[in-house]
Amino acid sequence: MANHILWADDEIDQLKSHIIFLENKGFKITPVTNGEDAVSMINEEVFDIVFLDEQMPGMDGLATLEKIQNAQPSLPVVMITKSEEESIMEDAIGSKISDYLIKPVNPNQILLTVKRLLDKRRIENEKSAQTYLKNFNELSSRFNEQTDWKGWIDIYKQLTHWEMNLEDSDEGLQQVLQDQFQQANQAFGRFIELEYKSWLGKEEDGRPMLSPDMLKTKVFPEMKDGNKVVFILIDCMRYDQWLLFEKILTEYYSIQTDFYYSILPTATPYSRNSIFAGLHPLEIKTRHPQLWSMGQDEHSLNQHEEELLKKYLKRNHMDDQVKYEKIIRPEEGKKIADKINDYTQTPLSAIVYNFVDTLVHSRSDSDVIKQLSPDVPAFRDLTETWFQHSSLLQIFKELAEEDVTVVVSTDHGAVRALRDTKVFGDRDAATNLRYKYGRNLKAEENAAIYIDNPDEYMLPVDPPANSYIIAKEDYYFVYPTNYHKFQNMYRDTFQHGGASMEEMILPIATMKPRS
Repeated sequence: MANHILWADDEIDQLKSHIIFLENKGFKITPVTNGEDAVSMINEEVFDIVFLDEQMPGMDGLATLEKIQNAQPSLPVVMITKSEEESIMEDAIGSKISDYLIKPVNPNQILLTVKRLLDKRRIENEKSAQTYLKNFNELSSRFNEQTDWKGWIDIYKQLTHWEMNLEDSDEGLQQVLQDQFQQANQAFGRFIELEYKSWLGKEEDGRPMLSPDMLKTKVFPEMKDGNKVVFILIDCMRYDQWLLFEKILTEYYSIQTDFYYSILPTATPYSRNSIFAGLHPLEIKTRHPQLWSMGQDEHSLNQHEEELLKKYLKRNHMDDQVKYEKIIRPEEGKKIADKINDYTQTPLSAIVYNFVDTLVHSRSDSDVIKQLSPDVPAFRDLTETWFQHSSLLQIFKELAEEDVTVVVSTDHGAVRALRDTKVFGDRDAATNLRYKYGRNLKAEENAAIYIDNPDEYMLPVDPPANSYIIAKEDYYFVYPTNYHKFQNMYRDTFQHGGASMEEMILPIATMKPRS
C-alpha cells in the first residue's frame, strides 16, 4: 500500500510538479489549501505524514499543527516556511514537529525528508544487518584463548550493541546473533576458568579492575582537593540496561563509561560486600568476622556495607564521615531526591538502589511481568520505562544541579537462564541457582567451574562445606529431587551468581553535571 501524504499549502497549485514527482515515486498525495481542511482530512482519512505550510491565511501552520497533534499525536508533521526567524523555528520545534524545511523546496528535498521519516527504521535495520553479517566471521574468530580480558570487554560491547541495534530485525537474523552470543559466552566461560584465579594474585596493572578495586580506582581519586562525590550502585544492572539509562542521562551529564569485572560468585553477598570493603570475601571474613556470615538469604548478608565502607576509608587514611543509604522502596528514593542537598555536603555519599534486582526477581515470580518481558529486548524496554518514571532518575536530575561528581556502577549483572543441569551435593549445600557451596558437589562437567580450594579464589567456606561450583554460560542448577518441577519453574528466568559476560563485565561511569 502506498504511503499517504497530506500536503497543506495555500499556494498548492504552484506545487503540482512536486506532487507529480512524488506520485511517480509511488506516494499518494492529498492536497489542501488551508488549515481547516487539513484538520478535517486528518479526522476522515489515515495519513502517514503531513507537510504543513507555516504561513497560511486563517488558521496558520502552528495553530493547525496543534489541532493535528491533538487528533493524531504520533503523526509526523513537517513544517514548511518562508521565514528563517529563530522565534518561529523555536515555536515549531517546541511543538515537536518531525522536521522543518525552508522555501523554496525542491522535489528531491521533499523525497529525502519522506524517506528519512517513513523509511528510517527499515533503512537503518537493513544497513545494520548488512554490517553485522559482514563482520560476523571477524568477531567469531576472536572467541579463542588468545583474547585477553580487554578483548572480552570489546567483544561483549560489540555483541550488546548489535543485540540492541538488531532487535527489530527478522527472527532469522536475531537467532544468528543469539547463537553467536552463546558461542561467545561458551568461550568466555573457558577463559574465566583458565585466567580468573591468576588475577587474584596480580597487581592491578596486569589484570582487570575487580570488585574490591572499584572505589580505590574510580571513586577515591575524584575526592581529591575537597571535591564531593556521590557513588550510586544500581543492584543487578547489565551493560545493555546502562546504555538505556546513559542515553537519558546525557542531557544532564557528560559521561565517561569504563568497565570492570565482578568477582565470583557474581552474587550480592560476595560482589557488593567486596566493593564496599575493598577486600575479597575471604579477607572480609578474616579481618572482620563479625561482619561476615554465610547463609541462604542474600539480602540479610548485606547488612554491614556502611561499616565496611567506613573501615575501608580509615585504612586509606580518609575521612570516614560518609553518608550511606540503601533504597528498596520507591518512597525511600523520593525522600532522598527531595533532600538531595544533604548528600552533597560530605566528601562521599553512597547510595545503593535495589530496584533493578527486584525487577529481575519479580520477573521470576510474576507471570504478569514475565508476559510483559518475554525476552531480553522486552525486559530492557521494561527497565527503561521504569527508569523514566523512577525516583532514581529524579535523584540524578537533582544531583545534576549540584557541584558534585557522580560515579555509577553495579555489583553484578544477570543472565537469562535457559539450560538446566542436574547438580548433586549434600543436603546442606547452598540453594542458589547459578552458584553453590557445599560438599561433594557435582554437575555436568562443561556447565560449571569447579572450585575445590576456595582459599585460592579468596572465597570463605564454613565447614562442612569445602568447595564451590559456578555455572557457566546460561546454565542453572537443579537438584534431582522434584527435578521437572524446578526445571520448569526457573527456565527462562534472569539469574546471577555465575560466569557469563552479562554477569561479570560491568559498566562504571563517571558523570560530571553539565550545569
